[in-house]
Amino acid sequence: MREIVFQVEEDPVDGGFVAHAVGHGIVTQADTLDELRSMVIDAVRCHFDGQRERPTVVHLHFIHEETLNCP
Repeated sequence: MREIVFQVEEDPVDGGFVAHAVGHGIVTQADTLDELRSMVIDAVRCHFDGQRERPTVVHLHFIHEETLNCP
C-alpha cells in the first residue's frame, strides 16, 4: 500500500476538524488545518509502526456541507 485517504470534516460540536482514514481504524482531530496535517502524519506513522507496507502518500478528502434557504 502506497497511499491512504482521509475524509476530513469540520467538527460541528467542538470546532476544528476531524479526519477518518478510509478502510482503516485511524481517526484524529485538530483545531486548525496545519495542526490536522501534522496529526494525520503522526497517526499514520503510529498505526503502521514497524510495518513495511506503511503508506508514503496521504490524501485529504475534504467534505463540506452547506445548506441554502430558497425562499
